[in-house]
Amino acid sequence: MQRQVKSKQRVADHGEVLTGEREVNAMLDLVKAETERIDSRFLEPACGTGNFLAEILRRKLRVVEERYAKSQIEYERYGVLAVSSIYGIDILEDNVQECRDRLLNIFEVEYRRLYRSEAKEQCLAAVKYILSCNIIHGDALSLKTVGDKPEPITFAEWSLVNGSLLKRRDFTFRDLLDHASAKEMPLFSDLGEDVFIPEPKRDYQPVYFLEVGDAVYGKL
Repeated sequence: MQRQVKSKQRVADHGEVLTGEREVNAMLDLVKAETERIDSRFLEPACGTGNFLAEILRRKLRVVEERYAKSQIEYERYGVLAVSSIYGIDILEDNVQECRDRLLNIFEVEYRRLYRSEAKEQCLAAVKYILSCNIIHGDALSLKTVGDKPEPITFAEWSLVNGSLLKRRDFTFRDLLDHASAKEMPLFSDLGEDVFIPEPKRDYQPVYFLEVGDAVYGKL
């Protein structure tokens, strides 16, 4: 049985109760089509150790395998894109690290199962780097990171351009929430209506998707 409480003290201090596997799947099944879209973005603002995000990644990787497993480079491209669409925030540092490690392990196990000795460390490094940006040690209520010098939570948006290049743009969480609310427009839409597109705080040169883990980003 999956553990839902790490300690009574953590429950008392932070209200931490991890969502069980049955509840996770039942809730995700309500938006099943979105969980199976490779590039559909998900944010869990109190992600804990990643119960929701882990299952979302598993579902996305199943789709990637079904569509692209015959070509390793295509699996890598869309596998990295799947990982890049998953975001989390947690106030507890150990949860953040466990969530990052868990998601990396899910990707690595599936990747090595398919390609064994042909699996590339560079691909795993790309996934690890993206998770370090996407799973954030922060407070979703204050919209700031946790630490000695709190800063506004900033998310990296990743998108494929020209087939194999990964484009990164950084947005503050506050801007995403405040401006979308003020405009009364959605951030994302598949229905054709107008969407709100905030100004990025930083814009980076696209890099080859397998080189994300060792890229030195330069501002445009």
